Amino acid sequence: MRCLYCGCTESKVIDSRSADDDRTIRRRRECMGCGKRFTTYETIEMTPVLVIKSDGNRQAFDSGKIKRGIIKAAEKRPIPIEKIDALVEDITKRIYNSMEQEVTSKQIGEMVMEGLKQLDEVAYVRYASVYRSFTDIPSFMAELQRMMEKK
Repeated sequence: MRCLYCGCTESKVIDSRSADDDRTIRRRRECMGCGKRFTTYETIEMTPVLVIKSDGNRQAFDSGKIKRGIIKAAEKRPIPIEKIDALVEDITKRIYNSMEQEVTSKQIGEMVMEGLKQLDEVAYVRYASVYRSFTDIPSFMAELQRMMEKK
């Protein structure tokens, strides 16, 4: 790490602390050349994950889109935001832990439906109706029938 004041590359760490919800380490350093102190931050470098959409286009993974979709499906349902956040975090971790640089929107949708099924059946059906593009009552009823059979 190069000193901001004299350009010396030798420094020693005086203090280290967690910052940003334990995702960053804040280090207080002292330059061995001039003795002045400065602060550095160390974070994990995230490999970008691309989402392959159904039309073949690719875009950067955005957990905010997952959260917005879940919130829309869970509208007027008794689901605490903490549980929604936990589901989004779980899905995000599964995506990054897969070590794949690309994931399909279908895989993400299946993960969301799997999580919603355990949280709230009504929210699950709402999400599934959009995700699976139910176009008529029989296709909607078929999904409900599958749910009833699993119970």
